[in-house]
Amino acid sequence: MEEQRDIIDVKANEPVEENAQAETSGGSSIPTEELERITADIIRSLKTVYDPEIPVDIYELGLIYKVDLNDDRLLTVDMTLTAPGCPVAGEMPGWVEGAVRGVEGVEDVKVEMTFDPPWTPEKMSDEAKLELGWL
Repeated sequence: MEEQRDIIDVKANEPVEENAQAETSGGSSIPTEELERITADIIRSLKTVYDPEIPVDIYELGLIYKVDLNDDRLLTVDMTLTAPGCPVAGEMPGWVEGAVRGVEGVEDVKVEMTFDPPWTPEKMSDEAKLELGWL
């Protein structure tokens, strides 16, 4: 039997709402209200992690590609970096793991690094572009 999972749709171009909606695969054992709270808390936590070379958080930069919470409350985060040669490539996954590990309702965290698709400035939110003076 296939395990049911909740995919938390993290679109950096949309504002964080108190009742952020999560895209679910259906049949989750996590109640919808709790999943909405966890989603908002995860986004808030991701927004505390900053790229040390760019004064914008990784969420607004569009470095978070996918967040998946399964029924066992294992949170998997797929993320990238602005460049494969980023000097904090070895540290950034640990920063992300530490930030979301404290979210109530998350039992364990796994951060996976990917460079497919490669990050481009188009993935940044308008907030990030404004912060960098690109708007």
